[in-house]
Amino acid sequence: MPEIDQNQLPRHIAIIMDGNGRWAKQHAMGRIRGHKKGAQAVRTTVTACRELGISCLTLFAFSSENWGRPGEEVSALMNLLADYLDKEAPTMQKQEIRLTTIGDIDRLYAPVREKLLEVQKLTRQNNKMVLNLALSYGSRDEILAAVKKMLADSREGKLSPDSVDQDVFERYLYTSGMPDPDLLIRTSGEYRISNFLLWQMAYTELYFTDVLWPDFKKDDLLKAIAAYQSRERRFGLTSDQVSGRK
Repeated sequence: MPEIDQNQLPRHIAIIMDGNGRWAKQHAMGRIRGHKKGAQAVRTTVTACRELGISCLTLFAFSSENWGRPGEEVSALMNLLADYLDKEAPTMQKQEIRLTTIGDIDRLYAPVREKLLEVQKLTRQNNKMVLNLALSYGSRDEILAAVKKMLADSREGKLSPDSVDQDVFERYLYTSGMPDPDLLIRTSGEYRISNFLLWQMAYTELYFTDVLWPDFKKDDLLKAIAAYQSRERRFGLTSDQVSGRK
């Protein structure tokens, strides 16, 4: 396994979990079997991040565009989410992981939404790691929702347009209070960010791997972190400024 510097871990890792359908096709199985196998990779990755000491892990679990998939597949994904919450809630408690969500969760099937809120309430005092699930999420929708909230607050006299800056705007996003992702991982060999955390990933390091999500293991996570640690993050500055040289 690659050497990891514990002093330079990303605080926040975001993952686009792609490739369940292709994995299923490669193994001559239906897409739903691929999603079930992908759920195992979620469990592996959450456990590995907790062991490493990652503060926040955001998983792109279900996009707003995914509602357009066949009804059978959507229902299966909702059932998988409910099953995951049932099985993993005790582990979250034991490992002191707090569950949060971003996205329009009001669109989720009612029993799934209720289970989600139940586990969030159960784990809300946990402080060792945040597991943040992006559900019914689209970044453009998030930004539009933030703008609408700001306009409403402005009409009610709660917000002065002159006071709006980046910090104020970020308070209206779903991710308010979270650090921006330091590292984005996308599996399956696709090279795009698919309407995911567009505002938040302005300076995120991007890592793409050909590994399909159901095959993603702890070693693949470590490779991504090692690649992240090999890069110099300058945030618009020069290398000399970052290193403290004049």
